[in-house]
Amino acid sequence: MTDTTEQQPQRPHTDDPDYAANLRRATLASSVGSALEYFDFALYGLSSALIFNVLFFSDLDPAMGVVAAFASFGVGFAARPLGGLFFGTIGDRLGRKWVLVVTILLMGGATTLIGALPTYDQIGIWAPILLTVLRLAQGFGAGAEQAGATVLMAEYSPVKRRGFFSSLPFIGIQLGTLMAALVFSFLSSLPEDVFLGWAWRVPFLLSFVLILVALFIRMRLKETPTFVVLEKQDQITHRPVRDIFTKGLAGVTVGIGLRMAENGGSYMFQNLALAFVAGSFLANPVDRGVATWGVTVGSLIGMATIPLTGHLSDRYGRRAVYRFGAVFMLVFAFPAWWLLSTGIPAVVIAVIAIGIGVAVNTMLGPQCAMLPELFGNRHRYLGVAMAREISAVLAGGLAGVVGAYLLATAGGDWLLPAIYMATLALITTASTFLVPETQGRDLLRLDDAVRVSTGERGDAEHPAETAAERDAVRA
Repeated sequence: MTDTTEQQPQRPHTDDPDYAANLRRATLASSVGSALEYFDFALYGLSSALIFNVLFFSDLDPAMGVVAAFASFGVGFAARPLGGLFFGTIGDRLGRKWVLVVTILLMGGATTLIGALPTYDQIGIWAPILLTVLRLAQGFGAGAEQAGATVLMAEYSPVKRRGFFSSLPFIGIQLGTLMAALVFSFLSSLPEDVFLGWAWRVPFLLSFVLILVALFIRMRLKETPTFVVLEKQDQITHRPVRDIFTKGLAGVTVGIGLRMAENGGSYMFQNLALAFVAGSFLANPVDRGVATWGVTVGSLIGMATIPLTGHLSDRYGRRAVYRFGAVFMLVFAFPAWWLLSTGIPAVVIAVIAIGIGVAVNTMLGPQCAMLPELFGNRHRYLGVAMAREISAVLAGGLAGVVGAYLLATAGGDWLLPAIYMATLALITTASTFLVPETQGRDLLRLDDAVRVSTGERGDAEHPAETAAERDAVRA
């Protein structure tokens, strides 16, 4: 009789020094990548709201220049699902680590080059064309960056505290947003000819430093324990795309719904709200430097609310905490946009800060563990990438363009963006009733939590589909 103990994969324990060191390294690697991604995107979003219409779309009238600037911002979102599909497939076939190395290079490199671009006054139509190309490259790399960080941390985290540990790297999101807001606030306080002349380029060029730091950390990172199990048991799928659009389709669809309010609301509060209060939509616009303080304060609040709500999801379940955030945004949408229309600086700062720090981040905290828990081990990376990035197009990518268009055509009426935000919140609230509770789900499982093959919602006790999958779960 053979001893099968050594054939079974051993789960890591938090008191194992090697595991603890890798958990810290994974947290740091994910945090730096998240900081870089959201530094890039917050920086581009702030620039779209406040200066890109002048620098790259100066041939248009001011209102339509803002729409065009947000359109270039939205183009990057269109590339994200393609990047998620491409890199997500590689991540499920070859592993998580090396994908995260490549994506940080592509994303950060494109951001750095934006800082070297000539403006419309210098090269004419080629300026917005080159800006759009670099934005596409930035989006293509980002399409798998955040999904990779999400999967990496969920697969490394201890099961009972997965919500808390998975949320920690997403403090990097707030740090990146905070850095962008602080840098932009300082630069926008400079004389306008200096700011629009060369100073706006500085934060884009500084992305290169973050790339070097992230690369150093990620090159020392080990592969995640769950992917190692797949390799040892020779269970890596060679057709993750086919799997995700058959077995994983329900999980992707629900994941998209969960992200609509979180992602769309984030970009509406960070970018569209700034364009609304500091642009030509109000009779007495707020100073752009003052308005960005709302993003700064919201990011500081998020550094507390993200790990707090991740921890609460470990105690009370992912769905309950997530639903609270979606309902809060639904209730907050109309008073928020009415208050923004008053143009009172202190009120504007408070509204944007609460929108980002509480409404958005109360959903982001439990989401960090919830999305990876929706998918089986064979196609988890691709599943999370597709859910995140398709929703990024439908929610975040369209938020600026649609919102700016609604404001432009309605003469700056606050009611239309409020209705738009409330609609996103309703979609997410409804989605929380379609997903099973995933708290504590075994990430070695090969079946999804939401099962398209039977039309039934799965749960942590749902049996695996095949004998091979049952063996993997028992292992």
